Amino acid sequence: MLKTIPTLVTEIKNKVKITTAINAFNDTKQNNGVVIDVREPSEVVENIIEGTINIPRGLLEMKMLQLYPNAELPIYIHCASGVRAMFAAEQLQRVGYKNVKAITCNIDEIKKIKD
Repeated sequence: MLKTIPTLVTEIKNKVKITTAINAFNDTKQNNGVVIDVREPSEVVENIIEGTINIPRGLLEMKMLQLYPNAELPIYIHCASGVRAMFAAEQLQRVGYKNVKAITCNIDEIKKIKD
């Protein structure tokens, strides 16, 4: 049987640490973490979030291993709605990253914090 996205999201919530945007950006100031934006480049151009690094979800594992080989690095993942962030966080955990959190609020809430 095929699983729906809401079903998968419910399953992932049990595996992935979740945080708010304000906590993520505050934490990165203290722990030298990174905030990764997994939206597509065309989405980022329309709504840039200062202080984030754009690595589209489709390239995430390859790029992260090249750019950030430290498995202990605090990583905060965001997207437009929080769904891709959760999928991306789960995938980074599979690769071996130990300190990954998904930001699950929508892009407008993130934008308010950064503006």
